[in-house]
Amino acid sequence: MTADKVDDTTSKSGFAGFDPKSVEPYIVKDPESLAINLARAAEHMGKAASAWLAPRETGQRAETYAEPVSDMVKTLSKVTEYWLSDPRRTLEAQTNLMGSFFGIWSRTIQQMGGDSVAEPEAVQREDKRFADEDWVKNPFFAFIRQAYFVTSDWAERMVEDADGLDDHTRLKAAFYIRQISSALSPSNFITTNPQLYRETVASSGANLAKGMQMLAEDIAAGRGELRLRQTDTSKFAIGENIAITPGKVIAQSDVCQVIQYEASTETVLKRPLLIVPPWINKFYVLDLNPQKSFIKWAVDQGHTVFVISWVNPDERHARKDWEAYAREGIGFALDTVETATGEREVNAVGYCVGGTLLAATLALHAAERDKRIRSATFFTTQVDFTYAGDLKVFADEDQIRQVEAKMNTIGYLEGSKMATAFNMLRASELIWPYFVNNYLKGQEPMPFDLLYWNSDSTRMPAANHSFYLRNCYLENKLAKGEMVLAGKQVSLGDVTIPIYNLATKEDHIAPAKSVFLGSQLFGGKVTFVLSGSGHIAGVVNPPDKNKYQFWTGGPAKGDLEAWFDKAKETPGSWWPHWQQWIEQLDDRRVPARKAGGPLNAIEDAPGSYVRDRA
Repeated sequence: MTADKVDDTTSKSGFAGFDPKSVEPYIVKDPESLAINLARAAEHMGKAASAWLAPRETGQRAETYAEPVSDMVKTLSKVTEYWLSDPRRTLEAQTNLMGSFFGIWSRTIQQMGGDSVAEPEAVQREDKRFADEDWVKNPFFAFIRQAYFVTSDWAERMVEDADGLDDHTRLKAAFYIRQISSALSPSNFITTNPQLYRETVASSGANLAKGMQMLAEDIAAGRGELRLRQTDTSKFAIGENIAITPGKVIAQSDVCQVIQYEASTETVLKRPLLIVPPWINKFYVLDLNPQKSFIKWAVDQGHTVFVISWVNPDERHARKDWEAYAREGIGFALDTVETATGEREVNAVGYCVGGTLLAATLALHAAERDKRIRSATFFTTQVDFTYAGDLKVFADEDQIRQVEAKMNTIGYLEGSKMATAFNMLRASELIWPYFVNNYLKGQEPMPFDLLYWNSDSTRMPAANHSFYLRNCYLENKLAKGEMVLAGKQVSLGDVTIPIYNLATKEDHIAPAKSVFLGSQLFGGKVTFVLSGSGHIAGVVNPPDKNKYQFWTGGPAKGDLEAWFDKAKETPGSWWPHWQQWIEQLDDRRVPARKAGGPLNAIEDAPGSYVRDRA
C-alpha cells in the first residue's frame, strides 16, 4: 500500500505509511540562532551546577544520594541473581526480550516501506506521554516507543516472576523498576521525543535556554536541591486567596494552633467538630477555596468547626513524640473546645496520619476513661499497615536507621524528603511531566491550588517521625495492640464509639484494602465507605461538582473485593451521606456560637503556623 493511500488511517493501533514530507519540522532552519541559544543554555547549566555544588563545598548540605542508590542496587541484584543463576532461565529471559525486539524491527521495516502495520496489543496503551501523533506515524519514534514499552514490561515481569524473594524485597524491586522506567522514558529526552524535537527546532533552542534558566533558579531556590516547580506559586497567598474561611486562632501550644471557624447558620449542632489533619502536609487541603472547602461546607451545615494547625517543626521540637502530639495536640484542642463552647462531647475527624494519631489517642483515651470524643471519622487513614502500599518501600530497618541518623543531627526530617517520597509514588505524573515542561520546553507551570498545597511541604520532628515509622510501618504495633503511649499498652479493640471510615478507590498512600482491613480492629460499629478517585480528590469532593461516586454496604468483614461486589454505588460526593450519619448520632442544635467564646483571639485564621514554609 502506498503512502498517499494511508495518510488518513493513522490510529493508536496501526501505523500509517511513512511520508517523507513529515521530516521537514525536524530540520534545523536557523543553525546560527540554535548555536546561540545552546550556548545560553550551557551558561545556565553552569549556574545550575554551581548552585548545586556551592552548599556541598561549604558543608551546608551533605551528599545523600549514595544510600538510596546503594539500596536500589542491592535490591535489584537479588532479582538479577535469580535469573543469572540458571543458564536456562537466562536464555528464557533473553529470548523473550529479543523476540519482542525482532517483532518491532520487522514492523518498522514494513512501515518505512510504505505499508500499514497493526501493532500488537502489548504496545497499545493510553499514555499521555505518547499522545503526539508522530509516536505512531514516524517510524523512528514509533520504534523507540514500542521498544520502551516492551523493555519496561519485560523488566517488571522479571521482578514478578523471580522466585525466592521476600515480599518486601519484591515490593522494593518493583518500585525501583518503575522509577527507572519513568526516568528513562523517551518522552523525557529531546532527541527521542518528537514534540520536544520539533519545538526545539522551531524555536531554535530558545526553549532550552529558558528551561535551563528555570533549572538554575529552582536549584538555587532549593539551596542545592532541585525544588521542582509544579505550579505558579506567585499566584497564591495563604489567607488571601487560599485558606480563607473566616475564623480565629483561639489557642496555641508548642505543637499546634487551634482554629475555630465563624458560624454561618443561626443554629449549630450541639456537638462541636474537631478536625485532626496530617502534619506531613498542611491542613488547608480541606480549605483550598470556598468552592472546594470541606471546612466551609461543614460550617454551612451547622457544625462548629475546630481545626488543629500543626507547627512546622524545627530543632526545638526534636523530642516531640507521638505522646506529645496526642497530649499537646489533640488533648490541648479538646480542652480548648470545651473552654470555648462549654461542651465536653465532640465529633472528631482525622485525615491520613492525623487519623492514625487520632485512632491511637482514642485507644489511649479508652484506657484512661476519657470519653470526650463521641464519634470519629477517618479520611483515608491506616491503622493496620499490612497492606500499606508503596510507602513501605522506605520502611525497613536499614532505611529507618539511616533516616534516624540524619534526623538526630538536626532534630527533624527536611520537608523536601517527604515531598520527594510522595512524588515518587506517582513519578510519571508528579515528576517527569514537570521536568519536561519546565526544563526542556521552557514553559512556566499553570497556577493550581492543589499543587501549591502539594509543594508547601513540612518538616517532621525526629522523635515523632521515628515513632511513626517504627510503630506503624515497620512493626505494625497499633494493629497488634502493642503500641505504648503514656506508659500504657493501647488497643483499638477498646475503642467502642461509632466510626465512619472513608477509603478511596485509587489511593496510593492509604490503599483501600489497608483501610478496609483496619476497620475490623475497632471494638464498636464501623461504617465503611469507599469513595471514587484517590487520596485527595476522593476526599475533597464537594457535592455541587457532582463528580465521582461512593459505595456503601454492610460491615467491613472478610475482604474488600467481596464487600465491594455487594456494595451500593451512589453517584456524586459522600459528604451529604456523612452529614446524615453525624446527625443520626446527635442532631440537637443550639444558637450559633461566637468564635473563641470567652477566649481572646490570638489572630485571624488561618494563623501563623501554617504560613511557615519548609
